Amino acid sequence: MANYTEEQWNAKKIELMEKCYNGFAELGLHGTGIRGVAKYCGYNTSMIYTYFRDLDDLIIQSTEYCMSKVEADFMSKAPTDIEDLWRFIDEIPYWTAEKHGKKYRLMYQVYTHPKYREYGQKFFEGVDQRYTEYAKNLEGKLGIPYQKLTPLIFILIRACVHYALFEDEFYLKSQIEVLKETLELFIIKYNSKLKEETI
Repeated sequence: MANYTEEQWNAKKIELMEKCYNGFAELGLHGTGIRGVAKYCGYNTSMIYTYFRDLDDLIIQSTEYCMSKVEADFMSKAPTDIEDLWRFIDEIPYWTAEKHGKKYRLMYQVYTHPKYREYGQKFFEGVDQRYTEYAKNLEGKLGIPYQKLTPLIFILIRACVHYALFEDEFYLKSQIEVLKETLELFIIKYNSKLKEETI
């Protein structure tokens, strides 16, 4: 790190994680070593070894970083109120499949591999916490308690990821239909309760 500031070092590491993760997504995880992914990304292997101990370290760190970015990207599209909710539910599965489909497929290859499964468990523990916080933020906008919103967010995410993996329109539409009906019932239930409380 002698020739770099900490900021430059971190920026370069992020660039490597993003490019290498995209490289693995294009080339496939199995049979792609550091030499192959470095060549694909236009790096020499010594550059990668400067930032990562070995192939496993590169895969673990780049998967966690890049999928956290995908998650943030997803949440940035979030509905701002009840009217915006239906637009979000209709658009997001197709948008995320097109933009992040290859990344989701790679994430499942990584986190279902016996070697990396424990890292997947840790990542999804973080997902549980982040989606619960997200549901708390939505509670005031939608008038539905976050304890009810959290599992609905998981249903939506699972439907989106499944569609991104397999382009299974039947599964997606059936999940979205049930999700919308549940939200409609919750909106009626909790918003009418809110009205009663304010009268």
